[in-house]
Amino acid sequence: MAAPAAQAAPADAAHGRGKHPKRYALTVMGTTDLHGHVFNWDYYADAEYSDTAGNAQGLARIATLVEQVRREKGRENTLLLDAGDIIQGTPLTYYYAKVDPITDRGGPVHPMAQAMNAIGYDAAALGNHEFNYGLETLRKFEQQCDFPLLGANAVDATPRRPAFRPYMIKTFRVHGGPPVKVAVLGLTNPGIAIWDKAIVQGKLDFPGLEEQAAVWVPKLRSMGADVVIVSAHSGTSGTSSYGDQLPYVEDAAANVARQVPGIDAILVGHAHLEIPELKVVNEQTGRTVVLSEPLCFAERLTLFDIELVFDKGRWQVESVSASLRNSNEVEDDPEIVRLLTDEHKQVVAYVNQVVGRATETLTAAEARYTDAPIIDLITKVQEDAVKEALAGTEYASLPVLAQASPFSRTARIPAGDVTIRDLSSLYVYDNTLVAKVLTGAQVRDYLEYSAEYFVQTPADAPVDPEKLTNAGDRPDYNYDYVSGLQYDIDIAQPAGSRIKNLTFDGAPLDDTQQFVLAVNNYRANGGGAFPHVASAKEVWSESTEIRTRIAEWVTAKGELNPADFASTDWKLTRDGTPVF
Repeated sequence: MAAPAAQAAPADAAHGRGKHPKRYALTVMGTTDLHGHVFNWDYYADAEYSDTAGNAQGLARIATLVEQVRREKGRENTLLLDAGDIIQGTPLTYYYAKVDPITDRGGPVHPMAQAMNAIGYDAAALGNHEFNYGLETLRKFEQQCDFPLLGANAVDATPRRPAFRPYMIKTFRVHGGPPVKVAVLGLTNPGIAIWDKAIVQGKLDFPGLEEQAAVWVPKLRSMGADVVIVSAHSGTSGTSSYGDQLPYVEDAAANVARQVPGIDAILVGHAHLEIPELKVVNEQTGRTVVLSEPLCFAERLTLFDIELVFDKGRWQVESVSASLRNSNEVEDDPEIVRLLTDEHKQVVAYVNQVVGRATETLTAAEARYTDAPIIDLITKVQEDAVKEALAGTEYASLPVLAQASPFSRTARIPAGDVTIRDLSSLYVYDNTLVAKVLTGAQVRDYLEYSAEYFVQTPADAPVDPEKLTNAGDRPDYNYDYVSGLQYDIDIAQPAGSRIKNLTFDGAPLDDTQQFVLAVNNYRANGGGAFPHVASAKEVWSESTEIRTRIAEWVTAKGELNPADFASTDWKLTRDGTPVF
């Protein structure tokens, strides 16, 4: 599995003559969580991307940074890696998975493969979102890449052999000294088994990162690796968002550094955080492992600068340091612009297609803490789809409830023409729809768990809407509305006893009554660790994205009128008094 050797020029003049020890300087560059960002463009806003921090996005910027580093260090002394989540996340990636799919006979080459090939990536770890569009799309993308997709802990269900390349080795020739062998081990997220259960169940398993690193790192050392780099689609917090459904930790990169000897540096992904440099001491060796996570969406590039010295007949890593470079400091690489402008324009035209007209402006600005019609649109579409699917079945008589989360704080559907872009900004994930059967008591537990999202706020305390939510750092996508019921969330009460006045059809909820919950596949498979839903009986599911269902619903109606979908299901209270 070794890659072809690379001929390296001297890193400096002191490669070893006379009494001076031989030295070599290697720079490993890394990106992560690109999520389909080729250009500094916001497809939802139909404009150049901008934020208050002045960030810029896109592989076209990364290409410029990479070339700068290669000129500084010598291209032959550099390695370029990614830590996963490449082919999902923007309308660009959706378009080439679903509208003009790369899997069609004679279909296009994925824009992300084109860009990364042109930039010259050496390897990329698999991210969990690589699996969202199915194994056929992932395998086709893998074929189109000039570099390996690595996943040592993505194994065939039977026999348990690696389903993807576990590692790659690149040999760097050193002027005046022996070659340096650099191994890159790829690790991905065990949560794939939950989040994309419908795609991978019975086909692939995903053991823990620590377990598989402990298997592979010694092998790489025994194969003569002088440097071992791990590219891990896994954060550093040591926590999980899928509860106790798997015995593995989701954000395990720091655990790997701490527990598995023989690793020099870890490129971290998945958490969408900016970590310039994190030093973790290995418990067995006492050696420091350097971790770094560049900000997502190609906003940052990590640099690991690794100094080696030839001592006692072999290369030894003398020091590792990590730093970040910012994409907002450079312009787009003209070669990437030339290569992918046509694909970009196709996607812009697609997302600007008009599918209906809105009678009034709908916004998600206050949707985290007030029952907003724009979120009711999602639940109404899901309710209708499930009711239609269950018609004529034994479950047709059960009342249908639906969950939805306020994914975006900036989603806005303006009065007048409604485009695919407007609707996509409301539902930014490629989730699909599942129908599960829950009892009234289970629904009550579900709502209580969801209500933990709110910060406990005494009845006499001032209310700052910006400080009411994200208790315990719970993200917005792990707070759920549930339609079809009426209930209050009393935020003056402690978590676990906040759901008040819970009624169905005007009467107190019967804990024994059965309901069908229309729920996205992430939640249905255990994402967010909501109670009961993952183990509940599944009565229907489909592969069409909820985003597409919303567009179809609006297209069929022709008019987006809140009278057709808005409902007042819940409100925040404090000791029974409404907050708003």
